[in-house]
Order: sequence, then structure tokens, then C-alpha cells
Amino acid sequence: MERDPHPSVMQRHRDDAGVVVPGIDAPSTVACLRSLRPRGVRTVVGSESRSTPAATSAYRDEFVDLPDPETDLAAYGDALLSLAERPAVETIVPVREEDVYVLARRKGAFADEVATPWPDFETLRRVQDRVELFDAADAAGVGAPETELLDQWDDWDRETIVKPRYTVASPAYLGERFDSASIGSTEYQRPGTRPDPQTATERRGHVPLVQERIPDSREFGFFALYDHGDPVATFQHCQRRGWKYCGGPSAYRESVHIPELETAGRALLDELEWHGLAMVEFLCDPADDEFKLMEINPRFWSSLPFSVRAGADFPYYYWQLAMDEPITSEPTYEVGMGGHLLRGELSYLHSVATEEYPLVERPSLGSAAREVATSLVRQPRFDYAVADDPVPFVQDGMNLVRAWLDSRSDADPPAETEPDVEPGTGVAGDDGEAPTDTSQPLDGDVTRSAQTDGGPISRRSSRPSDRDGSDDADSTSR
Repeated sequence: MERDPHPSVMQRHRDDAGVVVPGIDAPSTVACLRSLRPRGVRTVVGSESRSTPAATSAYRDEFVDLPDPETDLAAYGDALLSLAERPAVETIVPVREEDVYVLARRKGAFADEVATPWPDFETLRRVQDRVELFDAADAAGVGAPETELLDQWDDWDRETIVKPRYTVASPAYLGERFDSASIGSTEYQRPGTRPDPQTATERRGHVPLVQERIPDSREFGFFALYDHGDPVATFQHCQRRGWKYCGGPSAYRESVHIPELETAGRALLDELEWHGLAMVEFLCDPADDEFKLMEINPRFWSSLPFSVRAGADFPYYYWQLAMDEPITSEPTYEVGMGGHLLRGELSYLHSVATEEYPLVERPSLGSAAREVATSLVRQPRFDYAVADDPVPFVQDGMNLVRAWLDSRSDADPPAETEPDVEPGTGVAGDDGEAPTDTSQPLDGDVTRSAQTDGGPISRRSSRPSDRDGSDDADSTSR
């Protein structure tokens, strides 16, 4: 499909071409900088926090303070548009759900200023609204766990999870309720218990989903960049270890190539007529060995540094797509390569040593430590720790220590039970933060929160302005 760039875009000079990358805690921002700056692309990091590791990278040219999208989504969109209006900025890279939401919601305005290699809002809604996503999966013939709205589910004797219907709290999804509700995270529901639908709906601002639990902590990711319905590049990995011994955000993963995974991922993105980035997240159901859809993350993923190290340089492919440059050879990557997030590995060992999860056998600390040590020696690749740009790794460590100290000083009195991370739930969690909310079933047993790798999901305790800055004008991407 031909692109129709705005005349002012075509008149720009490549010599000063730049990109805006939102700065978050996940390693994806730093991966973009390390890929693009050596190729002469000027990098602008924008963030609500100056402690983001990307701000310390040797490959960052400029840092810009931005509003926090979790407290004022409209102001955040305005700020991104202001950066897009800079003559040297060619495009913006989405690294979290709020990023792609505001970019898609106001695509017409952004398309007047920069290249827009991301979906339009109606297509994005089919992904960020999980009801529509699972309808699309059904139409594409892609497997999924049994899923219903909470007020329609009646089989509470099974192992289930309760998860948000939407991935972003916004007026477009929640309507008038968005400023007084928290969409929450995913919660494991013990068999024989039932949450109160009215309480859950009031707390979350919408009717959440109930889904059968797939009892497998390994997650399979199909990663892709699409150009108006056509795949530009794809990649696959299997998460071997999460932050918890039961699963959670990715600590260690290996590159794979599984034809059935490729078929399922492509079928769903083809059904959506996708444009832009996507991580399609699956679990392999041991009951039938079929890949079952968990979700799509429509932006860069936390483990992006590993994808690049394996040979799938998605930030550069994204830049080439934005600049309307051909990718001269078919992108390939190395299969069987492994990579680590070191703080994730520490979290995994801490989980083995100190935590207990129902229905998941805990490995011995000795065997877990040997497994981690062996993989570190055999696969010495790390998301943050690299020789030519070491400071983001140090900053990430400082952030981790600061967060730990804050949690100890501000901790509430211990409760009888604590939230934990349950495998096979499919809620994005690249930021590495364990979910904190729990709900109370009717018989008094608490549910347990769960979170998996894929990327940050909104966890607002306060609400943005009721103006989301939508731009309903249709536009053609450059």
C-alpha cells in the first residue's frame, strides 16, 4: 500500500533525522537507543522520571520531561504531539500501552508531523479490548482459553483467572467510570470460590473477564512488525524462567522457531490487517499441545534487547518502515540463543527461597541456583549489562534498591495472605513489578494476582483528565 506523507515530512533532511522514545523502567527503551544512535539517528528520550535507565545511556542525545500518562493521559498525548512537531523528529516509538493508545487515538494529528507506523484506533481497540481480541482469534482459527465476561461465567469449580477486559484505563474504554476506577491486574481464582460481580465491576470500572487457567509457566512469544497487513519481520522466543518460580515477567528466555507458533501468530495479525509492532503471547496447553492466545502487546516488548542480540533488530526495522526504506534482505535470527535480565534472575532465586505458590511444585534452591548459574555461563547475554553502555545497568540496579527500600519503609502491616504471580495468566508485566491488588471471593478466600511478561499495563491509583485528546480524522500512514 502506498503511503501519502504530509509535504512537510517529505522536505526534511536525513542528516538531522531524529526519533522520540518514551523512557520507562523496562529495557526496551535502551534497546532502541543502542540500535538507532550508532546509525546516525538522533535519539530523544521523554519520560516522567529522570531515573529511567535510558536517561543515563551513552546513546541518548536529549532528555525531555513529560507528564505521567498514568495521571494525565491527555497531557501526555499533547506533549508527544509537541515533540512530533519538531522539524527533526521523524517518528515516535511506542514502548507501553499508553504510548500506542495516544498515538493511535490521535493518529490524524501525528500523521501531519511524523511517520506513523502504528495501527489506527479502531484496529488498536480490537487488541486492547480483550473481548474483541478473542473474537478476532476465533475468526482467525487461533486457539484461546475458554473466556467469558465475569457475569456470564458459571463454572467456578475449575481453576480460573479474573483479568481486566481492557489494557488501558481511558474514557474510550471505560466511559464516565474511568476517573474513579482501577482496571486492576489479573487474579487467580481458587476452585470453588466466586467473586462478587457487582463489587468487581465497581472496583474496576467495567465487567472483567474470567478465563480458564492454562497450567504451564512457559510463555511463547511471536514478535512481528507489519506493514499494512504484510509481515516485515518476525521473531520467536520461549520464556524458560520468570521472576517467580511459577512464572511472571521474563528472567531468562531462548530464541526458537516453531512453525505452529508462526502460523498462529500470523493468522491472528492477518485477521486484524495489522500495521506496526506486535508481541502475540501464547501458552502451550498441555491438554492438547495447542498454542492458546493470551494477549497481543501492540508496541515494543520488555525483552527487546534479547531480540536484537539474536539478530532481529526490530528498532532498526521500525525506523526503516517509518522512513519508507526497503529492508534489503529478509531478516533472520539465531535459534537456540539465550538471554537474561539479571534482576529477574535474582527475583527468581528469591522466590524459590522464600515463597510458596499453590499448584506449582517449587524446585530446590540448590537446583535452581545451579540452573541459573549454568545458563549464565553458557548464555552470557544480558538486557542491560553491556560493556559499551554500562550506566543504564547501574541505574536499573539503583532503582531496584530504592524501590526495595521504599517498599520496606512504606509497607502495610502484613496480611494473612499476600498476592503472588500465577503462571499462565497472560497479563503484561515487562516492568517487573509484582501486582498488588487482591479480591475477596464470597466464601472469604482471597484471590491471587498474576502478571506475565509482555509489557507494562496501566496500574493507576489516580486518574487522568477526562479528556483523552482523541482525533477522529482518518489518515494514511507514511
